[in-house]
Formats: sequence, structure tokens, C-alpha cells
Amino acid sequence: MATVPAAPSEVPAALGWRRPRQIFLRLAILMAAGVIVVLFATQWDRWVGMNTRQVTDDAYVRGDITPLSARIDGYVHRVAVDDFDRVKAGDLLVEIDTADYQARVDQAEADLLGAQAAIENLKTRKALQHAQVAEAENAIAATQADVERTTAEAIRQRALYATTYGTHQKLEQADADQKRFAATLARNRAELDAQRRQMAVLDTQELQLRAEAKAKQAALDLAKINLGYTRIAAPVGGMVSERGVREGQYVHAGTQVIAIVPLDNVWVIANYKETQLTRVAIGQRAEIRVDTFPGVVIGAMVDSIAPASGSQFSLLPPDNATGNFTKVVQRIPVKLRLEPNNTLAGHLRPGMSVIATIVTDTTPPPP
Repeated sequence: MATVPAAPSEVPAALGWRRPRQIFLRLAILMAAGVIVVLFATQWDRWVGMNTRQVTDDAYVRGDITPLSARIDGYVHRVAVDDFDRVKAGDLLVEIDTADYQARVDQAEADLLGAQAAIENLKTRKALQHAQVAEAENAIAATQADVERTTAEAIRQRALYATTYGTHQKLEQADADQKRFAATLARNRAELDAQRRQMAVLDTQELQLRAEAKAKQAALDLAKINLGYTRIAAPVGGMVSERGVREGQYVHAGTQVIAIVPLDNVWVIANYKETQLTRVAIGQRAEIRVDTFPGVVIGAMVDSIAPASGSQFSLLPPDNATGNFTKVVQRIPVKLRLEPNNTLAGHLRPGMSVIATIVTDTTPPPP
């Protein structure tokens, strides 16, 4: 049975009804897309900052890498460790030949002994000088007594001579004795003054010798310090790096010989985008996933936040005061302190890549 075709006038009517509906749907989709774009452009940073779990893979393990350098010049006598050995604090790492520095210590000790001997010799001279001063003082006392005696005798002879009981000869003898002992007293006083001046000279010489002895002692101490520098020991326990010197090699002061890393003291530096730090605070809990140990999660805590972005600490900080400017989201380093006695303690190495997650809805501990 044949189908009856539709009337020609009905087809344009159906097409005319559908065209406005399609245009409306297209406009609605475009408007929805525009709203989504505007929302993403204006609210994306807010959404990111309000997220309770801030994650970044721009994070690495850090540690106290201590490079050890020679503090004196000399030939390497012995390298006591191998590459990547574990050492304890105080263990010998590198030893420089001690012959020259031991000779300097011996010479400084001899110089000091000579200075001390000079001081002892001067002490003996001062003791002798004290005796001479005492002798001069006793001579003055004895002469003073003679002066007083001869003065009294001269007065008595004058009185006797005036009464005709004395003689002119005795008077002259008494006057001569008085003048002689007075001159002797003046000479003894001058001698005492000279002896005291000599004592002052000896005191000054003693001060000079003691200063020289102190300089010799300082030279000896410095020589012993330099002798001690021939032994380069581990300041802390940890693991050494690859050796930088070998036996027989000549090193200068400042030459790096080896480095030591205390593996029991490592932390994580996570470089977060500035938009991720809206709710991050010191003391919040964090989770660390190390690429070397997949599936292992260790706890951490936000220890501190850098005072500036990483670009500000670069050799040439950016200067955005230019005509052409493109805004780039900066990264702020955040230090994460690992939990003590975690499952990876002693296995983490500075430089390992990690994924750090800060849980911002945790309450920091009270200060």
C-alpha cells in the first residue's frame, strides 16, 4: 500500500520552528562556557588557596652538607677513609705531613725556653741589685751616725777652744772629720740613688722580657694549632662524600678535601606556588612521599616559610618595571621538618625528589 506524501507546505513550517531552538541552545552553551571561563579566570586562585591539601612535586630532601678544607699547606700523608664511608664524630679523615709543622713547634718551644731563661737570669740580677740597694742604705745609716758624731765633736771642740781647754789642732781635726763624713754621706746617698735607678732599669727589662716571652708563647701556641691542622677529623657523624685528594698530593689552605653529610639530620624544602600558601601556617601537619620509596608516607611538620620567593635570592633578581610584563606565579620555599624516628630515617639522601602535601585543616600546636 503506497504512503501518502506530506503536503509541501508542512515541511518549511517544521524547519522554521526548529531553527530558533538550535540558536538558543548554541547561545546558552556559549554563555555557559563564558561563565565557566570567567569563573576559572577570577576564582581559580581562591579555589587553589582554599584547598585543604596543598600538594607540590617541586620538593627535595636537604641536609647539612659540610665541606671540609685544608687549613694549611702541605703534602697529604694519609687518607683514612674511602668514598662514602660512614664515620663518627672525631674520626680521622685526612692527615697532612707533620714534619715541617713539628719542627716549627720544636723551634717555638726552644725560643720560649730561651725567653724564660732570660727572665730567670734577670731575676737573679734583681736579687743582687736588691742586696746592693740594701748595702747602700746600710752605708748611709752608718755614715749618718758618723756625721752626727763628728758634728757633735766639732761643737764640743769649739766650746772647749773658746774656754782655752781645747786646742786649735783638735778643733781643726773635728771640723775635718765632720766635712769628710758629710761628703761620704752625700756620696753614699748618690750611690743609693744610682742603685735604685738601676733597679728601675731592671724592672723595665723584666717587663720587656716578659712581653717577649708572651710573644714566644703565642708563637708556640700558633705552631701547635697549625700542627693540629694536619689532622682533618669529622666534626659530626655521618657519611663522607667522594674523596677529593689522594696520598702524596700537595694541598693549599682552602683546598676542599672531602665533605660529610649527617644523614640523621635531613629535612624537605618544598617550593609551593604563592597561590597555594593562603591557608598554610607554621606547625601544620604534612605528608612526604619519596620517589625512591614508592608507597611509603612519612609524617612531617611545617617548620618555617621563606621570607621571600626563590627568585629574590637569585644572582640577578627579576625587575618587572618594564613595558612588556607577563605575570608569572612565584614559588615560596617551605621547610618541612620530618618526624623523628620515621621509617626512612637514615635512608634519605639530600637531593632526593619528593612529593610534599600540607594538610591545611590541621591546627598548629600552641607556641
